Amino acid sequence: MARKEEQDSTEKKPGRIAQIKQTYRMARRSDRWVGWITLAYIVGVLGIAVLIGLLLGPLWMWLIMGLPSAMLAGAIVFGRRAERAAYAQIEGRPGAAAAALGTLRRGWDTEPGVGANRHQDVVHRAVGRPGIVLIGEGEVPGRVANLLAQEKKRHARVAPETPVYDIMVGRGDGLVPLPKLAKHLRKLPKNLRGAEVTELRHRLRALGTQPVGMPKGPLPKGLKLPTAGPPPTGRR
Repeated sequence: MARKEEQDSTEKKPGRIAQIKQTYRMARRSDRWVGWITLAYIVGVLGIAVLIGLLLGPLWMWLIMGLPSAMLAGAIVFGRRAERAAYAQIEGRPGAAAAALGTLRRGWDTEPGVGANRHQDVVHRAVGRPGIVLIGEGEVPGRVANLLAQEKKRHARVAPETPVYDIMVGRGDGLVPLPKLAKHLRKLPKNLRGAEVTELRHRLRALGTQPVGMPKGPLPKGLKLPTAGPPPTGRR
């Protein structure tokens, strides 16, 4: 039975081409030129390689070197524009910061909705080498700041010697824009060693979450922040 469920799960997992198509369709909702701009970069880099080959020769060698470079340039451009489009679609929605935290790589442990209130202000937690990072999001910055202060005290009781950072997501003075959230966390100072981070994670498991959970259904169905991959070849 377990083997059958695992097989069904494997069959339902989309392939690489299907993921690129899905990402392209998502990105095109708010960036209709994404396919053409990606194609322009591919053709432009390949054209430069052909020009150099005609001038310096041999042409075939520059084509061999230019083709992967052109595809790489297209992949980078497509990935960045798709990521920007994804952020544009979720920014300002409750729970959007949790999706942004999902882009953090190894070394981070994230927990969405560790604190919330009846106004649907939410606090998420990220644990890594900087220590504990509490990320608040909501419509009223002052109200979010109060919720963050409560959560900061609650976490400080469990880990009094660990640095606790608080961040508010949004647009304005003292706020971190959603697209820059993950980058902001990665720039924080490294205060803990790997073993200390592991110990901290175990200690925080006993803390639990607040009775009020994270708002349900905040993001467009099936939307995930994309990672860079091979670009589409044009408009569909």
